[in-house]
Amino acid sequence: MRIHFISGLPRSGSTLLAGILRQNPRFHAAVSGPLQDVFSGLIRNMSRFYDESIFISDAQRKRILRSIFDAYYGELAGEKLTFDTGRAWCSLLPAIAELFPDARVVCCLRNPAWILDSIERHVQRNPFGTQRMFNFEPKANVYSRVEALTGKDGFVRRSLGNLRQAWFGEFAGRLVAVRYESLSANPDETIGRLYDAIDEPRFAHDFSNVEYDEPQYDLNLGLPGFHKVSGPVRVNKRDTILPPDLFKQHNDCFWDTTGQNPRGVLVL
Repeated sequence: MRIHFISGLPRSGSTLLAGILRQNPRFHAAVSGPLQDVFSGLIRNMSRFYDESIFISDAQRKRILRSIFDAYYGELAGEKLTFDTGRAWCSLLPAIAELFPDARVVCCLRNPAWILDSIERHVQRNPFGTQRMFNFEPKANVYSRVEALTGKDGFVRRSLGNLRQAWFGEFAGRLVAVRYESLSANPDETIGRLYDAIDEPRFAHDFSNVEYDEPQYDLNLGLPGFHKVSGPVRVNKRDTILPPDLFKQHNDCFWDTTGQNPRGVLVL
């Protein structure tokens, strides 16, 4: 099957990107799906974790892992170029490179301080509910939530670690980085350059009307509207709602820092 991956950081435009790409009838894209966890679980279960794994060769492991994509996407596998979204794909880049030699990983980037601001903003918009990512704790505050997101097992920290591994690793040439700022301010140019990077003919997108929503997914998270995209692609200028000390602590875009792109990752 023909496949690329969308990964990188949360709240950094991956849903917007999927909504845009879905306008092209030759493409399939969506929010984060289950394949990253199925893939990781199979690697674990075919490892020395089980005694019976000695009967599985590397060739068999590769066939099994590749087969889940054909099984999951079914008829789409032969009809459309698929973009599978997941934060873990950056950490699984060596396996992706071997299983799908032509695949690229599109990494969505955004200042971590603004990522945290976006999450906090959605939490405060839903004051009568609790969220799965915070263990349904109603008495948490912005400091404890940021700590949960950026602490040892926090998904923002984990996503950033996955990105840095891929960014500085030997397969960094597979990455195409898309800044949230570029996508929102200059969608036509950014998407056009993305098409060029993945060697696909450009398509006339309607950036004035991008629609995509997964309401049941957001309801399960306890954050209605968390992944909803509706209307024109535009820059939403606003002040942060994070306390100044938290914003300063996480205000770091390493990809724009001199000397922090030794592998020459394409940054749009």
